[in-house]
Amino acid sequence: MMEQYIEKDGKRLRLGYTTGSCAAAAAKAAAWMLLTGSRKETITLDTPKGIRLELAVKEITMERGSVSCAIEKDSGDDPDVTKGTLIFATVTYADTPGVTIDGGFGIGRVTKRGLDQPVGNAAINSVPRQMIRENVDEVMTLADYHGGLSVVISAPEGEMLAKKTFNPRLGIVGGISILGTTGIVEPMSEKALVDTIRVELNQRKVGGAEYVLLTPGNYGSDFIHNELGLDLKVAVQVSNFIGDALDICKELGFKGAMLIGHVGKLVKIAGGMMNTHSKYGDCRMEILAAHAGAAGVPAETVAEILNCVACDDVLRILQDTPYYEKTLSRLSDRVAFHLQHRGDEMETGTLLFSKEYGILGKSSNADELLRKITEE
Repeated sequence: MMEQYIEKDGKRLRLGYTTGSCAAAAAKAAAWMLLTGSRKETITLDTPKGIRLELAVKEITMERGSVSCAIEKDSGDDPDVTKGTLIFATVTYADTPGVTIDGGFGIGRVTKRGLDQPVGNAAINSVPRQMIRENVDEVMTLADYHGGLSVVISAPEGEMLAKKTFNPRLGIVGGISILGTTGIVEPMSEKALVDTIRVELNQRKVGGAEYVLLTPGNYGSDFIHNELGLDLKVAVQVSNFIGDALDICKELGFKGAMLIGHVGKLVKIAGGMMNTHSKYGDCRMEILAAHAGAAGVPAETVAEILNCVACDDVLRILQDTPYYEKTLSRLSDRVAFHLQHRGDEMETGTLLFSKEYGILGKSSNADELLRKITEE
């Protein structure tokens, strides 16, 4: 088990290592055993992050001309679905000089453009491939072997685990991906989440899309499907990373982006918060109270709003007053303002909803922008 830690939000969290590190370490160990004939119970691996790992080698099978072994994935304190699974490497002699790499059972295959690997390849990303190649090359040099080796990475639980990941949505079928740019897993890494959003947005752009529909999460996806009648695959889930998603859309060259979300999330954007996670603040009632006050709501009602816990409670207070529509209009206009400010020259639009009260407000261009998205 890895025993290195980081401090995050006042907590001491244990680091882990990626599926890419597992694959590279297993390949290195298997290559060593194949070329030397000696068992290898532990293996060292230098990760791109500069951290050296010493890992236990498991499930060793040594046969004539072939060695297979596994490394157990350790995600540290990160709640990764692959934690504890075994990543296998099978190394055999090959006629082609150098190192060839492929995926076996439980490793996904790429079926859509716009991902790290071309269509048809095993979903073993570029950095893990480089790690595998460099580590196997190192063993070949030490063993003075100048021929070829074939490395096949597999994961017996991969097909089952993949159902809990983004892979089916991204067009990666049959298993998990072998990932990691640093070789190390940092708990609850925001970068990893933003990278996933980038992958899906890039896939849409490569597929020819000029406009894209964004939503924070499941509430938005359900509304888009159940209320607007659109395919769930139309929207890209961006979690709390509204600003990052818009930045990526601009970078990739999208002409427009439409954000549909629950008022509980999007109300924060009206206050200029482009990351809506609660750790950055919870100003929902303050923002709603400010817009209600600007719409003419009496001071005692504003005070009542400030004491509310949920946005639907505020809507319940305002619903039967003459200030309801004016408050929501002001709110949605302000959300649209901040989205367009972040979007810059890229067209942006928005639609706010509540599960109880339905559509609450939308930008003036929302219908037209949604039409452009659905007609592509």
